[in-house]
Amino acid sequence: MEFDVGTRLRFLREAAGLSQRELARRAGVTNGTISLIEQNRNSPSVASLRKVLEGLPMTLSEFFSQEIPAPERIVFARDELIEIASEIERKNKGAVSFRQVGDAAKHQLQILYETYQPGADTGRSMLKHESQEGGIVISGQMELTVEDRKYVLGPGDSYLFDSRLPHRFRNPFDETCTLVSACTPPYL
Repeated sequence: MEFDVGTRLRFLREAAGLSQRELARRAGVTNGTISLIEQNRNSPSVASLRKVLEGLPMTLSEFFSQEIPAPERIVFARDELIEIASEIERKNKGAVSFRQVGDAAKHQLQILYETYQPGADTGRSMLKHESQEGGIVISGQMELTVEDRKYVLGPGDSYLFDSRLPHRFRNPFDETCTLVSACTPPYL
């Protein structure tokens, strides 16, 4: 396996919050030198790399031993959404599905693709959690209750509210309701 000096240098420079120009100034080299190394168009000598690393500051040993985290996922295919189990799903015996985009524990935002079969209900006990919540109905209809107000939403209708307010979702209609929702911070 070949070691990618350019990618490593760019990662460490950006992690330190430095521009190419600032790293070059600190290391006493030209901006072009940093650019060429990061593009892997110049393979620096040990002495040159040591000089560049003084601008971070970092030793050669640290440079070659630190792990670069895997890039964060950006796109998720339909079959990669994660079905998240909940008490609501168990009570509804599969009539409710919450499919999450990525790992909400790693983000400040939770996005769900939700499906409510006819008769599905989040429960007589109103939900409350420390978040802001919003969503858009894609198909079917949904009854949303927030405190003592009830709303019926259809395709294209949306909602946005403070999740600390008692709320409930139910589908008393004859067709399946699908919606996309977001919650920040995530309701885990």
